[in-house]
Amino acid sequence: MYLPAPTPLYPAYTQLIEMRLDDYPSLKEILDASTHSWTLAHWQWGYDFLQYIGRNKSEHTFIRFRNEVERFLLWAIFVKQKPIDDYRKADILEYADFCWKPPVKWISTANADRFIYHDGYYQVNVKWRPYRLSLPKNQKLKADKKKYKPSQQTLTSTFTAIIAFYNYLINEEISYGNPAQIAKKDCRYFVADAQVKEVRRLSESQWQYVLDVATDMANGNIQYERSLFIIAALKTLFLRISELSERETWSPVMSHFWEDENGNWWLKIYGKGRKLRDTTVPTGFLPFLNRYRESRGLSPLPYPGDNACLVEKIRGQGGMTARHLTRLVQEVFDIAYDQLKADKGENDARKLREASTHWLRHTGASMEIERGRALKDVSEDLGHASMATTDTVYVQTENKKRAESGKTRTVD
Repeated sequence: MYLPAPTPLYPAYTQLIEMRLDDYPSLKEILDASTHSWTLAHWQWGYDFLQYIGRNKSEHTFIRFRNEVERFLLWAIFVKQKPIDDYRKADILEYADFCWKPPVKWISTANADRFIYHDGYYQVNVKWRPYRLSLPKNQKLKADKKKYKPSQQTLTSTFTAIIAFYNYLINEEISYGNPAQIAKKDCRYFVADAQVKEVRRLSESQWQYVLDVATDMANGNIQYERSLFIIAALKTLFLRISELSERETWSPVMSHFWEDENGNWWLKIYGKGRKLRDTTVPTGFLPFLNRYRESRGLSPLPYPGDNACLVEKIRGQGGMTARHLTRLVQEVFDIAYDQLKADKGENDARKLREASTHWLRHTGASMEIERGRALKDVSEDLGHASMATTDTVYVQTENKKRAESGKTRTVD
């Protein structure tokens, strides 16, 4: 069966809210050229659903749902060629088969912009693909796209998004059932997981290299004060990268740092699930806040009504996106990796090749628990709804007991 090269259907949320198909002529041409009378209506259903998600969920959730709904609609239009409101369980399971082994021409090994702005219009980027084969950071060999396999987390995300999409269509009286909900329990690719989860974090030595590198960079060039502040905040305040970023519904500003009547400092955070929380700011973090503010010509500490961006762009105005923040952190990780590898060898440095921004949150929380801070307090600073979540992810009390008891087994 001939499969056309896939095309992106939806841009980022900031562009989606003002999207007119006439401004996307190559996409409009592809949709108009479809032989199915229902293609444009399906695209509109996806558009309306993503508008709803973008208004009510985080940027991360929007991106995840956009990617999954886009793949689903591309498959429905170009592969299955059947309206999604006619689907049954078997159709969804067939889509799961497709996701498990998508055609090579639908897979890329690098991120690519969805649309390219040219001469006043947004044109489809022909290099974009709906599936991506992620490679380890230190792998230099050419990727074999035939080896693509979605992780259990990716499969879960796929079903979560499609189930939510059908629930939306049901509420809009477009669909009268949710075949994805029914199909999920019969998907043969899900594996019951009872493995011990490793906390993805840096060791104290690895963290010290990261902090030392960021500090040296800032001491040598004032521009890197921003990178040092980001690194210190993610680890010490247990932040997600999105919680430092500029979002459609939230702009982090300096007055979100505030001091109570007892001289304790806090940071107000707009976190996961659209929840506001206040996390404690230790006195040891204040010097990093001081030096970053002073590098920007601000007073050493924030004050009520201080509306300066929390993390400012070097060029332009406003705060930074999660993608830009991630690049700054990755630059520090890469330099720290090179230094640690030169000093202690590849084995000690390897984790810095694997590390993501989220590892800093895990690192900070794990270190706090190890030094004896109350689990309840750490849980509240992390923004976990339940202390059991903190125990499961960071402490793993039951696994530690099991490992200790297992040491007494003998061979003879």
